[in-house]
Amino acid sequence: MNLLANHGFLPRNGKNITIPIVLQAAVDGFNLENDAISTAAKAALLSSKMHDQFTINDIKLHNMLEHDGSISRADYALGDNAAFNESLYAVTARSNPGVSYYNGTSAGLAFRERHEHSLAHNPNITNTIKEFQVKTREAAFYLAIMGNATTGEAPKKFVDIFFREERLPLEEGWRRPDLISSESLNRIGVDVATAFQWPGPDPERCPWIVIAPGASDNPKVDGSIF
Repeated sequence: MNLLANHGFLPRNGKNITIPIVLQAAVDGFNLENDAISTAAKAALLSSKMHDQFTINDIKLHNMLEHDGSISRADYALGDNAAFNESLYAVTARSNPGVSYYNGTSAGLAFRERHEHSLAHNPNITNTIKEFQVKTREAAFYLAIMGNATTGEAPKKFVDIFFREERLPLEEGWRRPDLISSESLNRIGVDVATAFQWPGPDPERCPWIVIAPGASDNPKVDGSIF
């Protein structure tokens, strides 16, 4: 969101943002199909007290789009969950050694390391299927936008600028990709999830919630969520 505002695709003051504005900004800036970004846009709106618009500041609301175990921000309980954190991003920056790109596997491994750190240091971690799905989608977004949505590979130099400087790396050679569909993001997300190997929620802190008679009390074990 910050990047889109920095380039003027969203209001530069970060205010009065509506879902249609987000959908158009995602097309203009990233060439994302509406279906690929609509769920995130709706979640952003839920972070606001207003019924039809939100601000960029709103989306730092804990446990909406924002989540623990981020690759670039501190956990809500441990520090500033809105500002870029270089020491945490270093986990991603050193991943996939020996090549010039990140991919679904390196993204999943980076999220796994950050997740394990949060489990060890954050007694208030929120660790549910929602956070897992947000993380895999988030990784698919940056890999597809900064790289190739078919291969799931993105040049490290582009991704690093995307996170560290919150700008499009146009001067470095990045060009707006071919139209990115929800299906292509799903394919990348599978690679991320496979490498992440999320073990499921901690039953002592974030237990599964059974919402129907006969439903599994641990869908991660029986495979009903994947």
